[in-house]
Amino acid sequence: MTLRIGAEEEFHLLDARSGLLVSRARAVLDRLPGHGFGPEFRQCVVESNSGVHETLDGLRADLASSRRRLHAAAAQLGLAPVAAGTVPLARLGSRDEVTDAPRYRHMADEYRRVADEQLICSAQVHVDVPDRDTAVRAMCRVSPWLAPLLALSASSPFWLGGDTGYASWRTMVWQRWPTAGPAGCYSGAADYDAALEELIGSGVITDPGMVYYDVRPSAHQSTLELRICDACPRVETVVLVAGLFRALVHDACVRPARRVGPSCGGHHEWLRAAAWRAARSGLEGPLVDPVTRRAVPARVALAGMLARLRPALEASGDWETVHELLDRALADGSAARRLRRAAESGGLRAAVRLLITETRGDTLPVSASAPTGPADPLSSTTRCPRSDDVEAEEARGARTAGEARKEAPTTR
Repeated sequence: MTLRIGAEEEFHLLDARSGLLVSRARAVLDRLPGHGFGPEFRQCVVESNSGVHETLDGLRADLASSRRRLHAAAAQLGLAPVAAGTVPLARLGSRDEVTDAPRYRHMADEYRRVADEQLICSAQVHVDVPDRDTAVRAMCRVSPWLAPLLALSASSPFWLGGDTGYASWRTMVWQRWPTAGPAGCYSGAADYDAALEELIGSGVITDPGMVYYDVRPSAHQSTLELRICDACPRVETVVLVAGLFRALVHDACVRPARRVGPSCGGHHEWLRAAAWRAARSGLEGPLVDPVTRRAVPARVALAGMLARLRPALEASGDWETVHELLDRALADGSAARRLRRAAESGGLRAAVRLLITETRGDTLPVSASAPTGPADPLSSTTRCPRSDDVEAEEARGARTAGEARKEAPTTR
């Protein structure tokens, strides 16, 4: 059984010279021929939608092509698209910078400061499921394994010119929405849809599209949608996450038929804590192991996940690709770590430059030159030394990585 996959990516739009976030989505979209791109809640973000693919190679080629087209369109306007949970240099915008659509205007008026600070981007992955009942039941089974995927994607250590001490600050911003976070367990589609109707009836949300669970059945397609991840500077990270998520969905669909493994029984109280841990540490600190629910080095948690999913990965023909990409991800560390290293040597503009080149697909050293141009109004914060917490976290990450090499089987 090969389940088809697709991905949605969100991109910040930056002024290519200053590195500052700008609200120019409409101008960029006007220069993009054909379909596959669209607006988002704020005008500083453009969304890209892939086609549907059976192979990870096909998905990778599609995403890389979309990024090239988006970069070319943005470059004509002196802009650069960036795939990351947050960008280092930004200011809170006004409500005039919300995309002009009735639904978005209502959200801006209803959620106020939460909506004002929606300067974040994510990557979402869709995996085919046979029907909506299967999607709802699979949602429960995959949920314990989503925090490691967040750790792989973590790319948002900076917020409004400062270091947050987190690997994914986007997660902290996102979780303030009333329906964001772990999904519950439901007996089937009817049970799930009834819960959605209750939420809409409460007046807190207006439609099913505002159910922002970490994973959810798509409202418009026969897919299960992963929503927990940061946008990823490297295409390869999106492909890795997609491969692992497809294997999780395959595993969730097959295991009930084989009657292998106990049901979670609806006990997901620890999932928000696991997501917080992944957002705080990324790949450089501990994660909550989905089986033992104890803190373990990230390498150990991911090695266990890989071993569990090997049959599903082999069934989809993804084993070698996911193996290779996971090895590289663990060797290179999270995007959050790479960005901090760039900022240490060249300030926040160097981190911006790294984001631009990785999103575009270039290979440049971390110390690559930063954007040049007029003085940055945030220049007083463009050199952002690490906080004591960040240094302590990286030191602990180095120790736990050493422990992991002793404890964990190699991913090769």
